[in-house]
Amino acid sequence: MIRDEARGRFFRLLKTFFAIAAVGLCYAAFVSATGIAVPCVFRLVTGLQCPGCGVSRMCLALLRLDFASAWAANPAIMALLPLGAAVVGDMSVRYVRTGDRKPDKFCNAAMIFMIAALTVFAVIRNIP
Repeated sequence: MIRDEARGRFFRLLKTFFAIAAVGLCYAAFVSATGIAVPCVFRLVTGLQCPGCGVSRMCLALLRLDFASAWAANPAIMALLPLGAAVVGDMSVRYVRTGDRKPDKFCNAAMIFMIAALTVFAVIRNIP
């Protein structure tokens, strides 16, 4: 019974992952073909770069395995990718095993660290 529940959670998680990946790849194909990307509303309104500015270019560069261009597009998120992957992996494994969707202490601490790092990055990248 428990194995069936875990298997069901695993396949729900897998479907979600593939749906997100499919949407991301379709967006990447669209941007690559047209050169039209979703603009940053924060930058349009304030003229400043948000912590996520450059993520589309970073992801497109990663799809080409061009790590130097990905780093140039958004070094903070590139540096935080391994920690973010660890958080997603930890939460995914815990969800499949137990059904628990709440982040544990490690995930909470990691997410707080990532938010703080991105906030500092946003301030620093906008200093003239």
